[in-house]
Amino acid sequence: MNRIARNSGLAALALTMSFGLAACGSDDGATSGSDASASETSSASETPMTEESSAPAADDAGAETFGEGCAAIPTDPTDPGSFNGMATEPVATAASGNPLLKTLVAAVTKAGLVDTLNSAEGITVFAPTDDAFAKIPAKTLKAVLKDKATLTAILTHHVVPETLTQDNLAGKFQTLNKDELTVEGSGDMFTADSEEKANIICGNIKTANATVYVVDTVMMPQM
Repeated sequence: MNRIARNSGLAALALTMSFGLAACGSDDGATSGSDASASETSSASETPMTEESSAPAADDAGAETFGEGCAAIPTDPTDPGSFNGMATEPVATAASGNPLLKTLVAAVTKAGLVDTLNSAEGITVFAPTDDAFAKIPAKTLKAVLKDKATLTAILTHHVVPETLTQDNLAGKFQTLNKDELTVEGSGDMFTADSEEKANIICGNIKTANATVYVVDTVMMPQM
């Protein structure tokens, strides 16, 4: 696909997503943004907000994670989707064990980016949850998954080729898609992309070659 066709595809996708989200989903049963938020809120509310449970989690290397979405990560250290389990694998493989990221893993596989992400060093991945993908109208998502060039542009827009820690997370960064991603916030509250305002719901997850920040919205690349 040439650049003109790719840009047209992205423009059509962005317009369709915008319309679909404003209408709160589609007739194909795609989960609306409000449903996704309610699901995440319900999941978070199941964990008692005690002083112990609200404290940041830590893996064996001592890296602290943050965000209410971290409560959905398996706590059994032998589980491949746990913080400890993910820390032992490269990022695409590690994501395959995370219960929040099944759609992302399928998309990365369809785009042929598994080896690219697994072989990169010191990258940062902003990983949309299944609920984030469910905000996209079902017909649109199905079409995107079939369009490798558009899908690749979207996924690589979520990858920054440097290590971002909680301390240096706020700022503007070039992505693997060769465009820019802006992160705003401080402490434990951050959003990515000044347009989409994707909330980071679980941050600073370590894998063997990357740092992962789980987000609640799929972010669109610049055209």
